[in-house]
Formats: sequence, C-alpha cells, structure tokens
Amino acid sequence: MTSLVVRGSPGPGELAQICRPRTQLVLERLTSEGNFEAVEGPVKQYHRTVQVAETGEVTQTIDFVLAIPYFAWLFRPAFKRAMSRPETGGFPWWAPPARLDARAATVLGTLALLAVAFGYLNTLFTQTVAFAGEQFGSTNTAQGLAGGVVRIGGVVSLVVIASADRRGRRPVVLASAIAGSVLAATGALAPTLSWLAGSQLLARGFASALAALITIMAAEEMPARARAWAVSLMAMAGGLGAGLCVLSLRLADTGPGGWRLLYLIALLAVPVVLKARHQLPESRRFLAVHPEAPVAGHGRRLLLIATSGLLASIFVAPQSQFGNQFLRSERGFSGGRIGLFTILVGTPAAIGIVAGGRLADVRGRRVVAAVSLIGGSACTVAFFFSSGWSTWTWAVIGNIVSAAAIPALGVYGPELFPTSLRGRANGLVTATGLAGSALGLGLAGALSDQFGRIGPAMATLAVAPLLLAALVLIAYPETAGAELEDLNPEDLNPADRSPPDPP
Repeated sequence: MTSLVVRGSPGPGELAQICRPRTQLVLERLTSEGNFEAVEGPVKQYHRTVQVAETGEVTQTIDFVLAIPYFAWLFRPAFKRAMSRPETGGFPWWAPPARLDARAATVLGTLALLAVAFGYLNTLFTQTVAFAGEQFGSTNTAQGLAGGVVRIGGVVSLVVIASADRRGRRPVVLASAIAGSVLAATGALAPTLSWLAGSQLLARGFASALAALITIMAAEEMPARARAWAVSLMAMAGGLGAGLCVLSLRLADTGPGGWRLLYLIALLAVPVVLKARHQLPESRRFLAVHPEAPVAGHGRRLLLIATSGLLASIFVAPQSQFGNQFLRSERGFSGGRIGLFTILVGTPAAIGIVAGGRLADVRGRRVVAAVSLIGGSACTVAFFFSSGWSTWTWAVIGNIVSAAAIPALGVYGPELFPTSLRGRANGLVTATGLAGSALGLGLAGALSDQFGRIGPAMATLAVAPLLLAALVLIAYPETAGAELEDLNPEDLNPADRSPPDPP
C-alpha cells in the first residue's frame, strides 16, 4: 500500500474541486463526507480522505495499490505526482488518453512482461549473426540468406496464431513464450551458420506468434481510446527485452564463441513466463459470445494489412540485422561498442513510441504512420552513409521518428478483423511480414556484396516504406476511438445491433 499525503491552503475554487470526486485517472465516488473510493481505475485498492482544518489548511491522504503487476514501480511516481495535483482538462502525457480499469491494467502489465521476453528472442539472431558469421567465415550474402531462413518461421507463427481462435489467447501466448525460449537456446550448440539459422527458425516462429497475440490481447482488453497507447507500451517493453540482448553483446567479445552465451540466456524467460501465467486471464472479448466469421468478405482488409507488413519488413529487417554488420565491418566497432551504441541511440526511441501511440489515439493513425515512415526511412538511409558523430545523430533521429509508426500501424491488425478471425488474419499478416523480412535480407545481402557497401543497398530498399506511406494515406480507414464491435459488426450481439431502416 502506497500512502500519499498532500497539504496546502487552496482558494475557494480549488477547494471545491478537491472536495469533488475525481473523474480522470481514477473515477471516485463519495462514501461519506471527505471520504472517497474508486469506482474504476488502474488500482486494486484505493481510498482518499480530505480534511479541512479551521485554519483553512487542507490535508489529502491517498492510499492506493496499483493494479499493474511487475511494472508498478515505473508508474507509481508519475501516478503519485498526478494525484497530488488538482485535475486539469486532460489526462497526463504519460497516461493513456482513456481511463483503464483494474483488469485492463493487470493484463497490460503482464503482457508487457511477456513482451520483454519477445524482445529478447526477436533480437537474438539479428544481434549475433555478425559474430557467428565471423566465426564461420560467412559473407554478407550468406548472412542475409541465413536471416531469410530464420524468417521462414512465419509458417510456424501462422499455425500457432491461428490456433488461438480455437483454443483461446491465453494458453497459446504462454506456450509460445516457453517454446520460443527453449528453442532459441539450441542456437548455442550450432556448428555452422546453416545450423544456427535452422535452429532459430522455429524459435523465431514462436516469438513472432507471441508478439502478434500480445498485440491482439492488448487490443481486445483496452478502451477504444487507448488501443494504440497499449501497443506503444508493448513496443517499449519489447525494446527493453531487445536492450537486454544488446547489453549482453559484451559477452561476444569474450572469445570466438562468446556469442553462444546469449542463446543460453534465453532460458531465463521460462521461469518468468511460469510466474506470469497467474496474472493473465483469458481475453474478455474471446470469452464473450461471438459468431464464427468467414474469411470471405474480409479479403480486402487482409490484403491491405498483409501488403503493408510485407513492405515494412523489406526495409526494417535489413536495417536491424545489417546495422550491426555496418558498424562492425565498415566502422570498426567491437561487440561491446555496438552494444553501447545500440542502447544509447535506441533508448530515445521511447519518445517516438509514446508520442506515436498517444497521437494515434487522439489525432488519428494515418497521418502519424505516414509521416514517421517517410521521415524515419530517410534518416535510416542517412545513417548507413554517415561516419563519426553524424552516425550517432542520424541513428537517434531515425529511431525516434520511425518508432512513432509502431503503435500507429501495429494496432490495425487486431482492429480490422472480428474476434473469431482475428488470430488467423494476424497469423497471415505475420507470415507475410516475415516473408518480407526474408526477401529484404536476401536483397540487402546480395546488393551490399555487389556494391561493396551496405549504404547503397539500404537506399534501394527504402522504396518499400515510401510505398507503404502512400498506401496508408490512400487506402487505410481511420479507426481511432472506434469500438472493435463498430469496426467489425459481426461481433455485435443481436440485441445491440441497430434495427434496419424502414423501407
């Protein structure tokens, strides 16, 4: 239980506001004079008392327990600061633009923990392939093809994600996290680059399934005005997992096979997942009565989102994998220096993620996505042609701008399909995205060997995100603020449906 005591001598207007029930982060009700309890909010326990002394001094005492598992320590200081001040016209910048209830906060915190595991698994091969390739004497083309082989795991993710429409989100999420961690650890035993790629094919498939299902569960649990914000939170948690992997790169400098230790670290996710299962309920929308929706009639949306995933991945996957190769082979960075560089230039991306998620919920998804795609890809290309201090500058700016597209685009997959089809549709989208990753990595490897540098290859591939930006502006619907049932009328209960217009 956290206690907050606030004292002051407010004026008459501010005093009247203090003595009224709050309505923003926490929805209060008055239980007796000067005593308030929470009707709704991200709290498990909550009580606020207001005492007015004869001198005019007002003492507020707020006792609360946040309903956010694992990450309450991160939000507690900001929550205390917000509760110590009178309410203003809007939600704090760090909070979602809609009030969460205790269940939503609990689910979000648990999903964020699982997203950390995904972030590590998803980054593992990308961060270590340059070191493994050096030990195995592999060319850029071979490393690009190996990355493409790993992305074939999209076929696995398609099957796994689709099964969540039958079995439920929760069991498939937990199984994917454990399977991905165990399978990733087998990379520590790889004798060749081909074996390493093969060992990570299944691991990447389960990790990709985990990411898609985490996003689906977050979208199904969040208020309409907080879905993109929730996706941004998942992205930051995934970035934390990726950061842990990058920090571990220092182990790659311990010897020719030091990179293998990073694969063994993946096993640490297993006990974390086993603990998290107690905090994760089944998605409320999956539990609600929903009819079986056929794929027919959703083909246009599926083609739209799948094409988008393909175009995005053609550029993003090579950017990530060959970024390390660029720093190592063309700029002479060591493993430890690459790790430091990635952390220092990657951490500011949280600014773009937070801003992108909030703007996408408040202002709309389409413009946020298009601007960040164009600006981010331009900065990324500049990074691959830079040297010295400009390498750091372009990387920081590119990461911030590009990150804003993650929540703006990432929320569309769950939003545009009904509950019974959401897993299958997003499985196809994930598989298509991984196919785009494989294509992009193969092209980047071949082009970089042909040009003798990585920069011209990335400049060529930057056409893909520019095409995606145009597609978003031309063909995407605006979904900000709409309930999932309004976007997918098939999920509406018959009693909730509007009667047909009279003839």
